[in-house]
Amino acid sequence: MSIIAHFVSADLLLYLTTCIMFFIYWWNGSKKSAEKMPPGPSPLPVIGNLNLIDLTKPYQSLMKLSQRYGDVFTVHFGPKKIVVVAGYKAVKDALVSQADDFGERADIPIFTKVTRGNGIVFSHGESWKLMRRFALSTLRDFGMGKKTVECRIQDELDPLIKYFQSQKGKPFDVKIILNSAVSNVICSIIFGKRFEYEDETFLTLIKVLNENAKLLGTPKLLLYNFYPVLGTLLGTHRGVMRNVDLLNHLLMKYVTQHQVEFNANNITGFIDAFLMKQEQESSNKDTFFHNENLIFSVLDLFAAGTETSSTTLRWGLLLMIKYPEIQSKYHTKFGSILNQDSCRRWMIGE
Repeated sequence: MSIIAHFVSADLLLYLTTCIMFFIYWWNGSKKSAEKMPPGPSPLPVIGNLNLIDLTKPYQSLMKLSQRYGDVFTVHFGPKKIVVVAGYKAVKDALVSQADDFGERADIPIFTKVTRGNGIVFSHGESWKLMRRFALSTLRDFGMGKKTVECRIQDELDPLIKYFQSQKGKPFDVKIILNSAVSNVICSIIFGKRFEYEDETFLTLIKVLNENAKLLGTPKLLLYNFYPVLGTLLGTHRGVMRNVDLLNHLLMKYVTQHQVEFNANNITGFIDAFLMKQEQESSNKDTFFHNENLIFSVLDLFAAGTETSSTTLRWGLLLMIKYPEIQSKYHTKFGSILNQDSCRRWMIGE
């Protein structure tokens, strides 16, 4: 009986300690800022407003709350205060009219743990400024934002069209092939070459990126961002970390290959340009141009460009299917252009 009582008391003590820890965590979070916040629902201890949020579709819950509290309102995700900007006009005002005030990216625990402050998308401070500036200038040098990038896109159209034709009119899933085609345009800028659609390493990169994109949007990863200490104890981040380690391992192989073959007189892509910058700053012990920033910058460019562009293309195909009369007009006007030699002008309206 005394043994049972011992375990009961131990469990009770653990439970009370946990409750007190969460209450203090919530109390400190709710009192951190004395400044007036936009209106919003009253938070509950520990969970905040999570009782009002469907974590499988948080955007729908937030849009519903905006109907009651307006286009700018405060919501509590656990102990974290979040100001939500909803609606076209409010978002445009924030991101366009007040771009400088909204330029900094929030510190998101899962991305902080994954990148350790490296790369472009989720870095901060001086490292972010340098990596962003270097990436923009280098990408422009290789055609991004210019008409010269059309050559890279049109070169990728040939194998993409052949793949579509090989299906002989039968239904098939376009997700992987469109991801591959978009990725290859990015790869031609990053690595200085494209990959065959059957390349196993290339397919692994795309597969793992897609898997991570899904994992990062799951409720358990959202909860990790709200309660990072608890999330670490429960290991909710392990799947994402495994995938990132695999991506880093695969990308490091290409970086090593470029390091071995590096020729300052033959800069073929982003990696070579970064290696040249590394060489120029070799005497600077505080340089931000180290391998960790290179790997995560490549990963940022590869991931951000692939998912967004391929998803947009898939929506375009879906709309073409839904409105066949528009598809027919498109084929009539532009169909012959796709059969012309690579790097011919084919921009819509010209």
